[in-house]
Amino acid sequence: MDDDSPNFHFTLLRIDSVDLPESFELNETYRITVDYILPDGCTFFDRFNITDGDTTVRNVVAVGATRTDLEACTTAIVEGQAFFNFVVIYDQPYTFRFYQGEDSDGEPQFLEVVVPVIN
Repeated sequence: MDDDSPNFHFTLLRIDSVDLPESFELNETYRITVDYILPDGCTFFDRFNITDGDTTVRNVVAVGATRTDLEACTTAIVEGQAFFNFVVIYDQPYTFRFYQGEDSDGEPQFLEVVVPVIN
């Protein structure tokens, strides 16, 4: 057995729902709560990958790690919840695009939420 080989791989998790405020205030920090789906008992939540799609567009992906050194994994789908802190630095509305998996053609699908910024 090669002890240097990784015993896991990363996988994208489907985001089921999010808790966002109706509006943001400039220069404030908000806790964004995300509900995600774990596909089996060998996968656990690792982190969020948040990328800028544009000045005020944020693509949010929940990243899981799947253990490859376990022989028996439950096939039960489990819901999980995590959060990230978001700082509002622009006075324009923010568009969040939360990854929800792929359609039948393999195209990524997103839950899109626009949050206005009030002054």
